[in-house]
Amino acid sequence: MEKKYLRLAERQLREALEDTPVVMIHGPRQCGKTTLAQQMSAREEGYEYLTLDDEAVRTAAELDPMGFCLRLPPKAIIDEAQRVPRLFTAIKYIIDQERAPGRLILTGSSDVMSLPQVSDSLAGRVEVIRLHPLARAELRGEREDELLIQRLYGGHLSELTSRSYERLGAGLSELIVRGSFPAALARPHERRARKWYTAYAQALVQRDIHGLAHIRKAEAVPKLLEACALMSAQTLNLASLSSALSLTQATLKEYISLLQQLFLIDELPAYHNNHLKRLTKTPKLHLVDTGLACAVMGLTSQALERDRARLGHLVETWVFQELTRQVSWLDDPLRLSHYRTKDQLEVDVVIESPRGVMAVEVKASASLTFADFKGLAQLRDQLGGGWLGGVLLYDGERVVSSGDGLWAVPLSAL
Repeated sequence: MEKKYLRLAERQLREALEDTPVVMIHGPRQCGKTTLAQQMSAREEGYEYLTLDDEAVRTAAELDPMGFCLRLPPKAIIDEAQRVPRLFTAIKYIIDQERAPGRLILTGSSDVMSLPQVSDSLAGRVEVIRLHPLARAELRGEREDELLIQRLYGGHLSELTSRSYERLGAGLSELIVRGSFPAALARPHERRARKWYTAYAQALVQRDIHGLAHIRKAEAVPKLLEACALMSAQTLNLASLSSALSLTQATLKEYISLLQQLFLIDELPAYHNNHLKRLTKTPKLHLVDTGLACAVMGLTSQALERDRARLGHLVETWVFQELTRQVSWLDDPLRLSHYRTKDQLEVDVVIESPRGVMAVEVKASASLTFADFKGLAQLRDQLGGGWLGGVLLYDGERVVSSGDGLWAVPLSAL
């Protein structure tokens, strides 16, 4: 049985249900959406649970979307709502008839809100909550005020200098390969977790991608997912991918869009600032989960430990995904990007907030040199007063200030 974790998105869900008619929880399959919705409904009595993965329920919704919605109880959970897109127009109608807060909780394993007909139907009636696979903070049961992003944002990193952290060492490769999906983490060892990820990827390609669009070259999709895993944490090179997969760039863009719609990959845009020159504009690509990335590449933790370049890229992806999850729990709107100059100076993650800019660089080893801070220092100097602080995450044991708003912080503090 999978362990139940307190999800830090629960506060957002609870607040949304108090003043919004429809709340959509979306994210990749098996990340915990249904569990979160059902846990919330257990606390808020009166919700009836329906899943469109049930063939009988789905058929009823497809044949008569309006009748299906009119027969709903005052409060309902509709799981995997993206499977019947015609429902959303009917949902708009019943919500307009009775605009009570917390009327519907919808879950979805694809980004239906990116479809114009759906977003138009639910505009002003829905709040969307993106749920990710489990964050390390959730696995450890940490509170929101203990998060590293909160300390960086609030300028409280100095409070951590007296603490000693655990160096991850070989455990870093094991952590990367294990990933963060609840079902994989529930498996007793790495080999069984890898089996789960392999089956997960196959099911998505065979079922969900074909359900979203007509795929002309279905055999290219698993190869594309593997290619995305191989280039995770690297800039997106469409020409190279197009040649390797024998796809036109137009088709490639369409397939990448499908992987994004299923929350399997994220594009991290390049940072831009009107006052900064000579910045590259190419986005970076990150897979949604390092366990999935390792499985589609056939990597074990032992193989990853030997391939230090690959380990470095996947640790960067792991950090990006952890920061994405932490940022999603904050009330302030924050924007993530990466910084790279045409002279190849870079910062892995730039976090823009209403108060200023934070930045994070990632290093998989335990040693530190002044050169490791070069990208952070350049970005800090160019931004001037807009700088909140920069962090170099490394596999060490101590939080160390290098002066002038730059810190070295152990990866285990994340």
